[in-house]
Amino acid sequence: MKSRLKEQEQTQEKQQGEVFLRLENLSKGYMEGGQRREVLRGASLSIRKGESVAILGMSGSGKTTLLNLISGIDRPDGGAIYLGETDLAALDDRQRTLFRRQRVGFIFQFFNLIPTLTVAENVALPLELNGWAVEQRTEAVAEILTRVGLQDRAATYPDRLSGGEQQRVAIARALVHRPDVVLADEPTGNLDEETGRSVLALLDQLTRQSGNNLIMVTHSREAASYADRVLTLKDGQLVELKR
Repeated sequence: MKSRLKEQEQTQEKQQGEVFLRLENLSKGYMEGGQRREVLRGASLSIRKGESVAILGMSGSGKTTLLNLISGIDRPDGGAIYLGETDLAALDDRQRTLFRRQRVGFIFQFFNLIPTLTVAENVALPLELNGWAVEQRTEAVAEILTRVGLQDRAATYPDRLSGGEQQRVAIARALVHRPDVVLADEPTGNLDEETGRSVLALLDQLTRQSGNNLIMVTHSREAASYADRVLTLKDGQLVELKR
C-alpha cells in the first residue's frame, strides 16, 4: 500500500514538472497602412501542467494575438507552438479547428453568448460540435451549471442575466467539454469591480479543481494576482515578473 502511494506521489510530482505548453521564438506581424507592424518578436514561454499564467500588457501589445496563436486560430510567421506533443504550427486549417474544439476553452470580455439560445443551449454548443450524445450533453451541462451556481437558469436567455451571470455561463461553456487549456481574454473587462472579483475567484477555483491550464491576458494586476505566474508582453517579448 505504501509503495503504491509513493508511486502516485511520484507520478503527481512528475506531472507537475512536465512542460505542457511551449512557445519557441514566436514572431507575428501584420500590414497596417501599407507598413508592416511586428507584434511578436521572438516570444518564448514554457508552462507546466496545471499551471495558471497571467499575461499583462497595454492595449495593442499583442496579448490577443498571442492567444490566437496558442489556440490555433492564427499561425505564427516564425517559431513553434507545442501543446503537449502537438506542434500547432505544423497543422493545417482543418486540423487546427478540430484541435481547438476538443482541447481549448475560451472566455471573452464580452461573453459572446448566442442571444437566441438558452443558457443550457449556449453551454452545450462545444459538446454538440464535438459529437457528444444527447444524454452525455444533458448530464455534462447540468453538472457544470451547478458548479457555476446557475442550475436554476438553464432555460433562461442571456438578455435576462446580469453581466456576472453571463460571464459565469461563458465559464461553464469554456469548461464543459473538459479542455486541456482555458484561454481568457480580459475576462473581467466588462464587469464592475466586485463582480469581477467573484468571477475571477470562480474561474480560479474551477480550473484548479479540473486540473486545467489557465492562460489569462489582462491589463489588471488584481486579476493577474490569481495566477501562479505573471508575465508582461512588451516590445513583442514575454518577460516574467517577480511576485
